[in-house]
Amino acid sequence: MGVGRVLIEKAVSRALESLRKASDPDRLLQEAMDALIEARRDEAQRKGRRGWRRGRPLKLLFAGYVGSRNTGADVRTAEMLRQFRHLLGEENAELSVFTIDPQWTRSYFPGVEQIKVPEIFPPFLYQEVPNHDGVVACEGSMFKSKFASALTTMMVGAMGLARAEGKIAIGYGGEAGYMDPSLEEMVKKHVPGSLVITRNPESTAVLEKLGIPSRVGTDTAWSFGGEAIDRADGLGEKLLRQLGWDGKQKVLIVCPINPFWWPVRPSPWKAMINKATKHYDHIHFRSIYFHTDGPEVEKKFSTYINHLARASWVIARRFKLFPVVVAMEALDREAGIRFGEVISGLGQSWPFVRSDEHDMFEVVSLLRRASLIVSSRYHAIVCSMPQGVPAIGVTMDERIRNLMRDRGSPELAIEVDDPALEGKLIQAALRLIKESEKEKEINQRMVVRHLEIMGRMGAIVVDHIREHHPEFPFKKDLGEGGDPWKHLPPLPELQMKIVEQFA
Repeated sequence: MGVGRVLIEKAVSRALESLRKASDPDRLLQEAMDALIEARRDEAQRKGRRGWRRGRPLKLLFAGYVGSRNTGADVRTAEMLRQFRHLLGEENAELSVFTIDPQWTRSYFPGVEQIKVPEIFPPFLYQEVPNHDGVVACEGSMFKSKFASALTTMMVGAMGLARAEGKIAIGYGGEAGYMDPSLEEMVKKHVPGSLVITRNPESTAVLEKLGIPSRVGTDTAWSFGGEAIDRADGLGEKLLRQLGWDGKQKVLIVCPINPFWWPVRPSPWKAMINKATKHYDHIHFRSIYFHTDGPEVEKKFSTYINHLARASWVIARRFKLFPVVVAMEALDREAGIRFGEVISGLGQSWPFVRSDEHDMFEVVSLLRRASLIVSSRYHAIVCSMPQGVPAIGVTMDERIRNLMRDRGSPELAIEVDDPALEGKLIQAALRLIKESEKEKEINQRMVVRHLEIMGRMGAIVVDHIREHHPEFPFKKDLGEGGDPWKHLPPLPELQMKIVEQFA
């Protein structure tokens, strides 16, 4: 009787586990990806390893979140591609990059093939990854469930498929944070054997707890720029004048988001209902994916926007700044509109610049014309640092927190749900504007330090590729024994000047 009860309990437990999995599309996506990686491994074992051969270019596939007009993701990927092309040599590299929307990236990544990635990606990855000699995962939030477990599933899926064939797999300049348990297991299973370079020590510590070796590096946006972006009469100034700027007034830029509608999760039943009724349009991300929603999300979002807008209004008035609201990603449109409604209630109307209407070159150029930035977007701060722009981060997770701690000013990362957000923003702005020259030097010294780290990352990549392909024709002075500055792509004039000043 006891044995029978145990068997029944085991059967019930298995049935409940199957039901739980069936109701969790993220878990199903992970299991589908896992099965395809295993199938590719079995096939590789039967047919033997295939990969790069001497005399032809090395084909690398860059897998990331590009093409959604997320300015940060596009900028860091652009610089990654420039660096890899520099390291490999133009004639020795054949690079491809995923894009969600080729129309939004058509002016980006010259000389690189753009491949549209479908929303349901596992079968696509299974077919596409074998066409390349290796994979480079590009996404900044590489190993995290904060935004979308599906995004990490895609990164790990691409890397896992490359490793299944014994090919190069690199996670470059990414971040690690909390992951759902099933996603953690997938990372532990398929990432080992890859070269993982994080963008901060905190991320390396997260991976170490999972038993995954990694090297500490940085983000890759530090080297972004160019004449049209950085010159005084460049894209940013032209855009400001179109917005009504007088050419003299100092500029305040505010980058709001909705910090509380993450993560996005797949929901087939919401997708069916929305297709028929549009009931969930306000939280529809894309395909079968939807943002988190509910009264508590709305309450927190409203509080954040009100505090951010009122503080920014006070700062702009007190220091007579020309204010501009910037949506760093197309998804930030609603946050920008809600921010503008609060400002309107205070009797003003502020210009609103959206990344779905302006490309990454215009947006970054605009950021670099600011005298102060208040941002919930990590890359708005990073991309403005070469110009030395003082910035305050209003953070929803560890990215801005880690950045400001690295800068030596953790107090400049204020939590999105801090009850004292409004007052802390005003006080931080008072200090930054008063000490703007000192803050500029701190920022530019930080840029130089991170450019050198980025160079070291390039050297690590060279040695990693050499391990796989000893005959690859790298220049002899490249690798970890060489000068890190020689492992950077050609630097724009702005970065060259600050390197000469502070290196």
